[in-house]
Amino acid sequence: MDTLGYLAHGFAVAFTPTNLLWCLLGTTLGTAIGVLPGLGPALTIALLLPITYQVAPEASFILFAGIYYGAMYGGSTTSILLNTPGESATIVTALEGNRMARSGRGGAALATSAIGSFVAGTLGTLGVAFLAPIVVKLALAFGPAEYFSLMVLAFITVSAVLGSSSVRGLTSLF
Repeated sequence: MDTLGYLAHGFAVAFTPTNLLWCLLGTTLGTAIGVLPGLGPALTIALLLPITYQVAPEASFILFAGIYYGAMYGGSTTSILLNTPGESATIVTALEGNRMARSGRGGAALATSAIGSFVAGTLGTLGVAFLAPIVVKLALAFGPAEYFSLMVLAFITVSAVLGSSSVRGLTSLF
């Protein structure tokens, strides 16, 4: 039940007018930079990091979240309208969204992407909030045998998808 209390307190802090303005600024900047091909959410946050030096900690985290979610959505704009995915997360959006845009339904594709980004971001954030204690317990239970098993799984996975060039695959593996 502590999670719900912490979540309610977080919403109370986030919904102050000042923090909402920081969120608006973050999503606007994130969307504007996310539209540029090749600039993903992580690079956008790194580029806009100096903005938060003189900002309160809560506002800077809200700004970072706005930048991240704005950049995630901004990448879909070029994918849908120009068929140019700026990052790996928007490749499928480029395939399906551009097909919709060419048939005259670009607005519907952009709206679907915006609604999908909002719903997925909300569900993902709630999932992290509620599942984090369980994942932490699982991660702390890992010992040497589990780490070894993960490494073996990684080696098998890489060797299964080597393709025609074993040298390149093994080089990337090592």
